[in-house]
Amino acid sequence: MQHLKIYNKQEILSLTKIRRFETKLGERLQVVNDANELIKSLAGSTARYVLFGIPEDLGAKGNLGIGGTDTLWIPFLQSFLNIQSNDFFDGGEILLLGHFDFGDIQFLIDKTAKTDDEKIEAYRHAVNTIDDEVEQLAKIITAEKKIPLVIGGGHNNSYPLIKGTAKGWLKAGVIQLAQINCINLDAHADYRPMEGRHSGNAFRYADEDGYLQKYCIVGLHENYLPQNVWIDIVNNPFIDCITFEDIFVHEKRSFMQAVSHATGFTEGTLTGIDIDLDSIQNTLSSAMTPIGITPVHARQYISFAAADTKPAYLHICEGATRLSDGRTDATSGKLAGYLVSDFVKGNMI
Repeated sequence: MQHLKIYNKQEILSLTKIRRFETKLGERLQVVNDANELIKSLAGSTARYVLFGIPEDLGAKGNLGIGGTDTLWIPFLQSFLNIQSNDFFDGGEILLLGHFDFGDIQFLIDKTAKTDDEKIEAYRHAVNTIDDEVEQLAKIITAEKKIPLVIGGGHNNSYPLIKGTAKGWLKAGVIQLAQINCINLDAHADYRPMEGRHSGNAFRYADEDGYLQKYCIVGLHENYLPQNVWIDIVNNPFIDCITFEDIFVHEKRSFMQAVSHATGFTEGTLTGIDIDLDSIQNTLSSAMTPIGITPVHARQYISFAAADTKPAYLHICEGATRLSDGRTDATSGKLAGYLVSDFVKGNMI
């Protein structure tokens, strides 16, 4: 994993605002004791969760999306490290590992690709490199029976997370087959054809490669569901969805009834918990929407899913604090911090 940067305690504390009479998460989070002995360090850690970032936008741009999903990680970290450590959320149960830096790949593409078509092809090829490294790390973490907490990056990273955690949990003896389920709160299915890797087809690749058993999408927008994808969903008994329109327009079921349906559909084995921040109304992302769920809905989803499933991983993706078209929103990082804390608290109920 040549692109993985592992943090030490001093780097974490440099982003933590120490205050007298208070304790922040940055003071409580565990770190890797020896960066050269990652597996040994993870095995010796008492942490139940391992947090890391994948700040890249190659997958989103390979899906013809707007760049900027590489900007969420640092603002998230600056917010998350300064959450209060208290009886509600201590922080000592998390090991903050570090982040991937794929800036050299982006630099090479910018330097060599001349046309838009060449860039798209290069982005999709580059995602394969990201897949390999993310899969390897996810496998290492879960083989030690720890739950990855992952901040993206594009939704392309769900494929290596599903693949890597399925292999890792199998090696740990937690599951009998290298397959997991997944729940995805998303405006899109991300089940596009296998035309080269990008943020729009992670679940298709995971399914076709045999690592994804059951998949349920909550809040899918009918206006952005390709007909061919819809046909594939309808004809696959291992895929289900509840559309945004059925929940909020036609009111066939409440939001939490939809989430409960998803956790019921995927029960029986470990389940990856995904949330695409473009599902949240007016949240800066590669496919930002004026119509979506509220941040409170997102928190309810994360908390309930963490409590009502056996989580394989948590993946928060597609968010940004600055898009390549110039739009900015500094609050996206803080929102992601709330979601991570909700997951940990929900999973410990």
